[in-house]
Amino acid sequence: RAGVQSPLVPLVASIPSPSTGTIDLGPFTIHLYGLTLLVAIAAATYITGRRWVRHGGEWDLIYRCAIWGVAAGIVGARLYHVITSWDEVPGGWTGPFAIWKGGLGVWGGIAAGCLAGAFVARRSGANVWLLADCLAPGLLVAQAIGRLGNWWNQELFGRPTDLPWGLEIDPANRPLSAVEHATFHPTFLYEIIWNLAVAAFLVFVLERRYKVPPPALFAAYIALYCFGRFWIELIRIDTANHILGMRVNNWVSLLGFAFATVWFFMIVGRGRQPGERRRRRRFRRAGRDATKPPPKMAIPKSRP
Repeated sequence: RAGVQSPLVPLVASIPSPSTGTIDLGPFTIHLYGLTLLVAIAAATYITGRRWVRHGGEWDLIYRCAIWGVAAGIVGARLYHVITSWDEVPGGWTGPFAIWKGGLGVWGGIAAGCLAGAFVARRSGANVWLLADCLAPGLLVAQAIGRLGNWWNQELFGRPTDLPWGLEIDPANRPLSAVEHATFHPTFLYEIIWNLAVAAFLVFVLERRYKVPPPALFAAYIALYCFGRFWIELIRIDTANHILGMRVNNWVSLLGFAFATVWFFMIVGRGRQPGERRRRRRFRRAGRDATKPPPKMAIPKSRP
């Protein structure tokens, strides 16, 4: 029967969960969730930097974008959690700031981090859309690594299952509605596989084979991540607020997918970066060909 642990499926054929999410080194305690996030940030920075340098950019800009992007991402992630899960915020005036008690939303973190990085890049005179395309695969790899933190903490898993890849969850971490079940859908693993597959698709199919113009890769990243996140959210059973019978994250995924899909086809259909059409229109009104360099200024020769 679906949803009930089958005695024919031994627990040996399941994914074990770690017994603890911390490592004690003398007086210090290392939280593996936080360590996982640091590795994810480092991976995104490295991948983005390598791709940016390959396009003629410099590492200095990547470091500056990473510093401001991470700082803004933490603020954005906390704001998203406070807004969408207000009933889980600790009481008191310090509640919204109590990040150490948990509560970071990936949607807000990515949005705020990308906006901060784009601001830094624009102030530096860099091509923001090209940088966004360099960032997209790195973000997906970072999000895949970050999901390992849910495994360390035994959190955000899916419905009970007796599939061979079911995730073992300790009784203390199971919801009351499913406390009698031993294994659950490993949604963290589903998202890891999906994110890595999308990253490979962006690089090897859209970028190298079809050579889509910037920022088509970034638009495809948003659309495909939202598509995968939508069906993963349908499996999860953790507490969440609902709007019209659907989880808030499902609505965000649906809206993000619709917007990014339209944006992607607009970019590919134009075959140019956003703003290029306006630039060409201004050149035509001025009687010049936008594909040709502007005429050089005539310099009068000095008289003998």
